[in-house]
Amino acid sequence: MTTAVATEYEVVVGLEVHVQLKTQSKMFCGCAADYFDVEPNTRVCPVCLGMPGMLPVINRAAVEYTVLTGLALGCAIPQHSKFDRKNYPYPDLMKGYQISQYDQPLCVGGGLEIEVDGVPHYVRLERIHLEEDTARLLHREDAHGEGYSLLDVNRSGVPLMEIVSRPDIRSAAQAGAFLRKLRQTLRYLEVSDADMEKGSFRCDANVSIRPRGSETLGAKVEVKNMNSFRAVMRAIESEVERQTEVLTSGGVVVQETRGYIDATGTTVSQRSKEEAHDYRYFPEPDLPPLDITPAEVEELQRRLPELPDARKQRFEAEFGLTPSEAALLTETRAEADSYEEAVALACPHGVDKGRARAVAHWFIGDVARLRHQEGGEVELSATPLTSAHIAELVTLVEGGTITLTTAKEVLEIAFESGSRPSAIVEERGLAQVRDEGEIDRIAREVIEANPKPVADYAAGKAAALQFLVGQVMRQTRGRADANSVADVLRRHLDAG
Repeated sequence: MTTAVATEYEVVVGLEVHVQLKTQSKMFCGCAADYFDVEPNTRVCPVCLGMPGMLPVINRAAVEYTVLTGLALGCAIPQHSKFDRKNYPYPDLMKGYQISQYDQPLCVGGGLEIEVDGVPHYVRLERIHLEEDTARLLHREDAHGEGYSLLDVNRSGVPLMEIVSRPDIRSAAQAGAFLRKLRQTLRYLEVSDADMEKGSFRCDANVSIRPRGSETLGAKVEVKNMNSFRAVMRAIESEVERQTEVLTSGGVVVQETRGYIDATGTTVSQRSKEEAHDYRYFPEPDLPPLDITPAEVEELQRRLPELPDARKQRFEAEFGLTPSEAALLTETRAEADSYEEAVALACPHGVDKGRARAVAHWFIGDVARLRHQEGGEVELSATPLTSAHIAELVTLVEGGTITLTTAKEVLEIAFESGSRPSAIVEERGLAQVRDEGEIDRIAREVIEANPKPVADYAAGKAAALQFLVGQVMRQTRGRADANSVADVLRRHLDAG
């Protein structure tokens, strides 16, 4: 960020986040909503094609998902809501208008608590409303270099929830934190995949700057065409820098819509920014108003899962985890569920915080490493490993059946094969060597075979003992307890 921004100007950002809802059918017709990776124009009917005389029907699940989201984000749910026509001519808008919501949205107010560099910040929401998505324009070029566009109607009519924040965001980092926290919440609610790469989680940023200490908002520039959190943050930083240069050179920032160019990390002008009256909103005549009763809201409130912040705090208190450990284990609902299931299996007689933390360390360490090797955000359920495997592994280590070193080997085998750890230990003879006579015999052999480290130990070099311990552990294939081995070696070495 430029020095001028840091001293003279304050950054003001509001976000408009479009979220495709994970319903089986589209918003106003019965067509399947799974348009991604299917043949173009195969999820269509007269309604989503915009044929004259076709009447829309409201998707109840989409309404419920929107209200659930509003409740999770602390919104008020008005009893009365309605749909409106948003009129604008564009090739991907089949009817020439979009069915959306204007002055009576499903959810109002609310907000989201975020944290950047340990500093908490509350971002208020303006509203959450429901609408239909547009078709997709695919721009191509023929063999002669002439441009043309193709239209895929599969996406047209997919339920789209728009979450609009107040202009409370003061940096690109805060914008990134808000989007990550919002995506996490949506995935916990299981109302959307919220995948930016697939377009089910899209964001426009309204960016302005103003003299520090001023209460008056500057000219708002809407930035579009960002398909990752990194792109959103870079676009905001680029736009802030551009607006700063305009103002410091005596110019005036124009209210407009700009597109982000990922290759250059800059924004380019697209069109002047529309106002609400430009869309000629009026109530949708083909749909009745929506009335959501207090009883229906209460029922949806009961359907809310434990949300990420609450679950993180409970994990810290109940399982003795550090804030960073709890944050990692509650990143996704599936991860938190798997961890809790493993703890319950490892602690059948009630929570043992020591054992619960041991389970956590396996999830965060070796299990996470193996999953990462599979690529991407692989959930435990997508691997041969289960919560029961991890619980059993912890029980075997805690009970002294196998060493920690052996446990890592067993985990690798279980991850590949899906075999239970106890079965692997039995089949491969990996149980811990407890025979004191056997350990004593190997220790004496190692001492006899390594005169130099023995001499180094006698000379006071502590590292020599660790070398000798390593030799014994190698001969036992890691199945002996390293502390016991060290004690046996010391006894022989000190006796001369």
